[in-house]
Amino acid sequence: MGLMRGSTGEGNPGQAVTLADVRRAAELLRPIIFVSPCAYSEMISRLTGSKVWFKLDNLQMTGSFKERGACAKLLTLTAEDRKRGVVTASAGNHALAVAFHAQRLGIPATVVMPRHAPLVKVASARRFGASVVLHGEDFDEAYAEALRLEGERKSVLVHPFDDPSVIAGQGTLGLELLEQEPGLEAVIVPVGGGGLAGGIGLALKESGARTRVIGVQAERIPGMKTALEKGRGQALPHASTIADGIAVRRVGEITLPLVRRYVDALVTVSEEEIAHAILLLLEVEKTVVEGAGAVTLAALINRRLGLEGRRVALVISGGNIDMNVIARVIEKGLVREGRLVRITLIIPDRPGALASVSAAIGETGANILEIVHTRGFSRAEIGESEITLTLETHGPEHVAEVERSLSRVGYATLTAARAMQACKATSEREHGEGGI
Repeated sequence: MGLMRGSTGEGNPGQAVTLADVRRAAELLRPIIFVSPCAYSEMISRLTGSKVWFKLDNLQMTGSFKERGACAKLLTLTAEDRKRGVVTASAGNHALAVAFHAQRLGIPATVVMPRHAPLVKVASARRFGASVVLHGEDFDEAYAEALRLEGERKSVLVHPFDDPSVIAGQGTLGLELLEQEPGLEAVIVPVGGGGLAGGIGLALKESGARTRVIGVQAERIPGMKTALEKGRGQALPHASTIADGIAVRRVGEITLPLVRRYVDALVTVSEEEIAHAILLLLEVEKTVVEGAGAVTLAALINRRLGLEGRRVALVISGGNIDMNVIARVIEKGLVREGRLVRITLIIPDRPGALASVSAAIGETGANILEIVHTRGFSRAEIGESEITLTLETHGPEHVAEVERSLSRVGYATLTAARAMQACKATSEREHGEGGI
């Protein structure tokens, strides 16, 4: 992907965005945009073997880095442009940024968001005074509607990533990193349309820093990775991802050459890896992060990036995650770590049997969250009952202790996976040769 070999000071001749543009944006934004902290994490550093800092742009007023680019663009509008109003499309964060700063500047704003955009983002955009239009299944379909509205209303389109002023605004995050941690050896950045990665990479490398810039995408929608491989942007098939903020199927014409020039590597991460990173940030760092913001940690943990012992900054790009998604992420994460487990066993259908099971589990210190009895639709014989228990434990070793305790009082347990295997085996015996 083209490692930069040195700084030209301002970028390539004819390049859409230069270091001078980023510096001008920084001056404009200085009294307006919060300089987010770049906090060192001892726990994540121990976990990954790198020296890790988090650039916490989830702490911006609207919860993401998008304020930088949106505000930079709005500040360039003429008085006539402001009267016409602005229209934009976004999976959510750019919509919030445009809505907030347009309200602050007295500019009428319409934001088009996918029909299934996180409710927290839709509600916040409306609270900031924008007219919200829900259209399409993803960003690309919402963008098509924004283009239609731009022509119909003669509004000014504020593109979420493929605009020089927007990219320059995003690049100010790179300048902040240079001031906060000048010795960084790598920066890991989420990649959707490419405005953030391109802007940060330009700011760092044209300032003379020899910092590696590593981009991360959700593997379900690797728009930039595909574009770099093909040499041009092309629309990928629709797909859903927990990292909705970077779910861009077609990257920008301006951002693609910037990413090609200034980003040294690009990796993808799975949905499970993203979910685990969200949970880790919540539990270890006490930081609420959306899927798009968690991909950087997911990459550092799960990909061989060659950053052991290196000084690394992870860009936490946003924290606008739906509470229902957090609940599901937590539950799935606890199951993945063996701290939430479901076991099944057959007990005599008589008084006292359930009490003996509860006592055996209680002796181990595990907590019973739920008990479900099944009789007619189970493997239990007449006079027996199949019960499924959901337990809160400390992990796999604790689960094994629970199973040993139940075994001592005469009950053989099945985890969910083994119970499914047993059901399948029973069905095959009943409906195999000579069966119905």
